[in-house]
Amino acid sequence: MLNKTTKPSFLGLSLLTLSASLTSFRPSPCDTTSYTCPEALGFQVGFFFFSLYLVALGQGGHKPCLQAFGADQFDDRDPEERKHKSSFFNWWYFGMSSGLVVSISVLMYIQENVGWGLGFGIPTMAMAIALSVFMCGTRLYRHKLPGASPFTGIAQVFVACILKWNVPVPSQGENNIYVIQEEQLLKGEKNRELLPTNQLRFLDKATVAVDLDYKHKDINWRLCTVTQVEEVKLVLRLLPIWVACLMYGVVFAQSPTFFTKQGSTMDRKIGENFEVPAASLQSFISLSILVLVPVYDRIFVPVARKITKNERGITLLQRIGIGIFTSILSMTVAALTEMKRLQVAKDYGLEDMPHATIPMSIFWLLPQYILFGISDVFTMIGLQEYFYDQMPDTMKSLGIALYLSVFGIGSFLSSFYISILEELSSRGKKQSWFADNLNRAHLDYFYWSLAALSALFLCIYVPFASCFIYKKVETDICHDEETS
Repeated sequence: MLNKTTKPSFLGLSLLTLSASLTSFRPSPCDTTSYTCPEALGFQVGFFFFSLYLVALGQGGHKPCLQAFGADQFDDRDPEERKHKSSFFNWWYFGMSSGLVVSISVLMYIQENVGWGLGFGIPTMAMAIALSVFMCGTRLYRHKLPGASPFTGIAQVFVACILKWNVPVPSQGENNIYVIQEEQLLKGEKNRELLPTNQLRFLDKATVAVDLDYKHKDINWRLCTVTQVEEVKLVLRLLPIWVACLMYGVVFAQSPTFFTKQGSTMDRKIGENFEVPAASLQSFISLSILVLVPVYDRIFVPVARKITKNERGITLLQRIGIGIFTSILSMTVAALTEMKRLQVAKDYGLEDMPHATIPMSIFWLLPQYILFGISDVFTMIGLQEYFYDQMPDTMKSLGIALYLSVFGIGSFLSSFYISILEELSSRGKKQSWFADNLNRAHLDYFYWSLAALSALFLCIYVPFASCFIYKKVETDICHDEETS
């Protein structure tokens, strides 16, 4: 599966390299004297976007699978391996951030100063090497055999509940509760059984065995095990947390867009000859992560573990909440910095000169980037582990996909929100908050609104996180239960 989903990414990067390298696949160079650029031909545009979509297709396939596959290498039944699995998500993101530092700093410099062909060619070669190394270890990995579709089990629970709408909700400990399917006993299958919980009790009707159930050939659509029902509860309990985290996805979309646009108007020189690319400041997010992940994993978690008696130091939802709060601080600092930038532009009479350099160092933006990195260490890694760990065993990859969807949908919501604000702010011939001339725009208002909305969503998040019941597995009885 991973091999099949990684190939489109490699093929897409290869085609992007060709698109940037061969003159027949790209438009003619721009005229530097008249500042005019010839339009690209139809097939050139089509080839370019086809390459990009191939990369996106591969990323969408292998990202959730690869991370879930890596976490699957640890056995949940072994206490030591369980601790290592928690560290795995920290160090996974550490590795991802290391790659981002290289791509944002070194590759961006190569693309701007050497050429896009080499800029795309280097990650293409890196992808080829990584794929080869991964394939070499195929025989060493732990592989989980694919089972039946988990969506079938979910549908069976709802159908059984509807058919038994008039059956009273069972009390825990009743004798007529269906615990394990007879086929599993006959085959000698030993799966991790989930313990019953007190939330969403109406679904427990699906576990009550009545005489009518055994008169039907396909009993699975009338009678479900406790584990089946608890798996459906797990998915339903995750949805409010997912919705409450969407605002974090909106905030996350700002660093590669408006933060970079801010930086492009500021003084980016170091010395007399070197000019910092505005987008390269994103590397400070990754650098913050590279510094903080070892501190979190090797210092904070062991100390917190002694205090809280929790194997993760703090719970997953506490970790996510701390990161969301830090993202609010980042938006607040971004708004204050933008207010300072606009004031400097006004003081120097540069309000109507959009291409002029504001005499204010680009490094004023560093605090908001660093706060973004701190937020990532808590929320981003926390969301990865949360959606993997709290999903049913048969839906781990879907859990990672659900985590990724927070940022995909967050990006769409960001665009939608910006469109609404642009329409509202430009009424009555007023200057839009997002005007091309940033010296007349009001990104500070936009950042304040994001901070306010994030605070509102955090207030929604806290009660859901407080009443959340973590997955209770029969093999976990001897371990400390995690509380919100």
